[in-house]
Amino acid sequence: MTEESQPTRESMEYDVVIVGGGPSGLSAAIRLKQIDPDLQVVVLEKGSEIGAHILSGAVLDPVGLDRLIPDWRERGAPLNTEVTDDNFYVLGAAGQVRVPNWPMPPLMNNHGNYIVSMGNVCRWLAEQAEELGVEIFPGMAASAIVWEGDRVRGVVAGEMGLNPDGTPGPMYEPGMELHGKYVFIAEGVRGSLAKEIMAKLNLCEGHEPQKFGIGMKEIWEVSPEKFQKGRVVHTMGWPLGRNAGGGSFIYHFEDNQVLVGFVVHLNYENPYLYPYMEFQRFKHHPMVAELLEGGKRISYGARAISEGGWQSIPELSFAGGVLLGCSAGMVNVPRIKGNHNAMLSGIAAAEAAAEAIAAGREGDRLEAYDAAVRGGEIAKDLKRVRNVKPIWSRLGLWPSLALGGFDMWVANLTGWNPLGTWKHGKTDAQATGKAADFKPIDYPKPDGKLSFDRLTNVAFSFTNHEESQPCHLRLRDPAIPIAVNLPEYAEPAQRYCPAGVYEVIEGADGPRFQINFQNCVHCKTCDIKDPSQNIDWTTPQGADGPNYPNM
Repeated sequence: MTEESQPTRESMEYDVVIVGGGPSGLSAAIRLKQIDPDLQVVVLEKGSEIGAHILSGAVLDPVGLDRLIPDWRERGAPLNTEVTDDNFYVLGAAGQVRVPNWPMPPLMNNHGNYIVSMGNVCRWLAEQAEELGVEIFPGMAASAIVWEGDRVRGVVAGEMGLNPDGTPGPMYEPGMELHGKYVFIAEGVRGSLAKEIMAKLNLCEGHEPQKFGIGMKEIWEVSPEKFQKGRVVHTMGWPLGRNAGGGSFIYHFEDNQVLVGFVVHLNYENPYLYPYMEFQRFKHHPMVAELLEGGKRISYGARAISEGGWQSIPELSFAGGVLLGCSAGMVNVPRIKGNHNAMLSGIAAAEAAAEAIAAGREGDRLEAYDAAVRGGEIAKDLKRVRNVKPIWSRLGLWPSLALGGFDMWVANLTGWNPLGTWKHGKTDAQATGKAADFKPIDYPKPDGKLSFDRLTNVAFSFTNHEESQPCHLRLRDPAIPIAVNLPEYAEPAQRYCPAGVYEVIEGADGPRFQINFQNCVHCKTCDIKDPSQNIDWTTPQGADGPNYPNM
């Protein structure tokens, strides 16, 4: 729509508007109401329910939950599987070498952590929030920022019924403007509103570019005799080798369910790399296959992961709001954990906003939130591991284990990083090499037992999009995929997407680029990795997307 044709919308006023019903947004909502029960707080969630779009490993460090709801055990929080066994392996094609736990810094120890479904944890957090009087609106995608000069005044949510060309259809609903004294952006990794705010207000200036990985996950029900509740396994090495950084996780959860995940760092060079097929090949490793044989896959999903760490965190506050959790990038890469920091960020933002509102302020920068993050537990967690990712990216796996381990050990003991702060340099899109410099990779065909083709697996994400709406994957220039990306990069969108959204179709008039947006699981990889930065991921209409039951 043009600016002149924007519909007239009703508006609602709140003290705090929170975009995103994940751990950071829900923690902020709860903390706000704990401080002042009279605050008007609303949480907007684009999924069909809280948890529907949540995908995480996950081994949860309960430090954030301890701070937020100290009696969470008595309240029945779904943390039922404490880690009992922590294992780390480097894989080869036919075997593995276990790395002993003793040389690793204490921060890598999972003692006292819990294997969880973060979707179920968020559902429980939502119940706690609603008991305190927080309004939660699922199925309400926040699709636009309401700007008042350079201040974020609110968001537009709930617009539905647009035709494919973007014009209002017969069942059009214009949505509402939700205004807040402060707006918390808690969309998760590479959210469209956070991306817009960071670009318009130059929040990333002076900081390293954010780095990302693509995380793919399946839940398997395995034979009872193979299940070891509380067992945690992480691997590196095969099948990625020198093609890309990354690794896997295998968590023995509950009810004979094992969470099997695979992460590929998106700074890989070879455009022929196919992250999804690397994941499928991984399951044929003898150690993994022995666990999964005789079991059945019951769920699949994928999500980008922020990996830039300390040096990539942008300015966190802006006039009228803040960035929370993975919208800012607070994952501890070697620990493969970010949920605890997301919760801590929500708590810190809530405390800063509640103090400001009590003082009669609104719409300004919550600089106390920036200070709390950069001088508190989140900083302590991320500073100690700040060099692991850039060392890995530049020097490879083994140097990162040695040099990164040394740097973490000294930082853990003294709070000082002897290697200083390494830079990331290129974005993941810029890291993509030209197809002419690489050879295609021959991947084994999925066997339908341990490994599966993408479209079969996408059915296990239970994703759904109303086909009559505009495509939410927008090309800045529709000609680029065929004119530029195909000849120069062999159009890597065909491979980096874990849901088979993008295809190059050969026809009588030559190749054409097809977008099957109905398959999208909202991982955001395309927005990150496209070498021409030609794809913008935006929110589809509310409730559309995956429907993860217990990811």
